Amino acid sequence: MADAGGKNKLTAALLAIFLGWIGAHHFYLGSSLAGIVCIAASWLTCGVGWLLAIVEGVLLLMMSDADFDAKYNQRVPEAMEFVFTGPKS
Repeated sequence: MADAGGKNKLTAALLAIFLGWIGAHHFYLGSSLAGIVCIAASWLTCGVGWLLAIVEGVLLLMMSDADFDAKYNQRVPEAMEFVFTGPKS
C-alpha cells in the first residue's frame, strides 16, 4: 500500500506490462535513465525489448508490499536501477 504521495505497486506493474516498451514504469518509479534504456532497447530490437518490461511487471506483482515500499517509497532509486536489480550497498 502506498503512503500519501508514494508510489503504488499495482500502478507500476500495469505501467510495466502495458507501457513498458517506453519505460513508463521506470519514469514512474524514479529511474529515468533505466526508462531511456528501455526505449532504446525496444527501438533497437524492433520491440523485443518489451519482453523485459513484461518480466519486470510480473516481478513487481510478485514483490511483497514491504519490499516494494522499502525499494521505492523509503528511498530514492538509482537512475539506472531496474526492478530485477537490488539497491547498491
